[in-house]
Amino acid sequence: MLKLQTAPTPDWLSVMENQLSPPIRELIREGAWIALNASPEWLDELDRATLATNAAVAGDPTLAAAVSSSNRMSLIHFATAHLRDPGGAVAPYLGPEPLRMVRMLVRHGLGGSALDVYRIGMNVALQRWTDIAFELTSDLRQLHELLNVISRSANECVDATLVGIATQMKLEHKELARGAVVERRKIVELILDGDSTNHQRAEARLGYGLSGTHTAAIIWCDDADCDYRLLDQAAAALSHAGGCPRPLTVMCSEATRWMWLKDVAAIDGEQVRSLLEKTPKLRVVIGSSGRGIEGFRNSHEQALTAQHMMVRLQSRQQLAFFADIQMVALLTQKPVRTEEFINDTLGALASAGAVLRHTLLAYINEQCNAARAAQQLYIHRNTLLSRLDAAQRLLPRPLDRNTTVRVAVALEALKWFGNHDQDVSGENGHVS
Repeated sequence: MLKLQTAPTPDWLSVMENQLSPPIRELIREGAWIALNASPEWLDELDRATLATNAAVAGDPTLAAAVSSSNRMSLIHFATAHLRDPGGAVAPYLGPEPLRMVRMLVRHGLGGSALDVYRIGMNVALQRWTDIAFELTSDLRQLHELLNVISRSANECVDATLVGIATQMKLEHKELARGAVVERRKIVELILDGDSTNHQRAEARLGYGLSGTHTAAIIWCDDADCDYRLLDQAAAALSHAGGCPRPLTVMCSEATRWMWLKDVAAIDGEQVRSLLEKTPKLRVVIGSSGRGIEGFRNSHEQALTAQHMMVRLQSRQQLAFFADIQMVALLTQKPVRTEEFINDTLGALASAGAVLRHTLLAYINEQCNAARAAQQLYIHRNTLLSRLDAAQRLLPRPLDRNTTVRVAVALEALKWFGNHDQDVSGENGHVS
């Protein structure tokens, strides 16, 4: 169970108590005794005053009872302290009653009400103390001292108590958020595992519909020192790039987010790349869209496959669409065998400059059409032909109808290996 953290008590009262005369200390003790024996009518007035400013609390009997119990125990704590040590320092009251009240208010979304409760309760109690002081003495000097001592004592005690209350509220908010995160992930895992869960209930608890189409994504940070707030920024950017204002986001771990975007036509990869360029520690993989519950599961499986491939190959690429890397993911299940295939197929080209490899792959992807490849790479046709000639001289076998597919597959796979996937944008500007 969470425990309230105590705040330091003021030390000015310990100085003041030594300056109080015995008659004043006796009057404070008498007043504290009267306060401890408050009439039921006055206690009801205290409850009404503290509840009057918040209809939501007043309208809930359980919340109202918790607030009343906390107020009354705080009053008893304060009066008992002055009965025992008139004019002495009063420690903040951070017992079980305020703990329960704060927990309940936070879970009802009313955490801020706790601060009002204490301030209003103090004002009502000080008004009662004023009445008591006038019953105890008619001496103006004594009245002034009685009111001054207790007023300062109450303010200091409430201020210190509110420090502890505010700390507890933060702890409760974190605990609540942690519980919601765990529950959210458990619901999603049941859906992914094919559990016969009530889908309508799951939709209500997740705030995400399971009908329609789903595009899954995984965002993670591969650096232990990564600022994990960047993950949330990346999730927001991905949501915007897909035109999905209310995606489903699940915290798989501190460094990983699972996402589903509903009914998106396409995700603008350039928007995502634009963000990732500023955050090189982040990685994003995106599955293909699928319909209904099966689409929800399959798209996530595809994203997982892409993630595992990037981690397995220690790839420095930041963004992968499963549709683009499906073949590579299958080919690289055993990286050692894949490297053997790449080296056997590409020969010296495997360790040559990335620009040559990228140029050759673009040429093959354009069905060996030099004009289209040059246009796609934003380079002159003569530059393209020069690079192709250099690349083909490094191949162990001539590029022909029988070797073109093997070379294209080897080049595509090589892009994803961490020791080869170098940036080629610096040479041409638009060839990455």
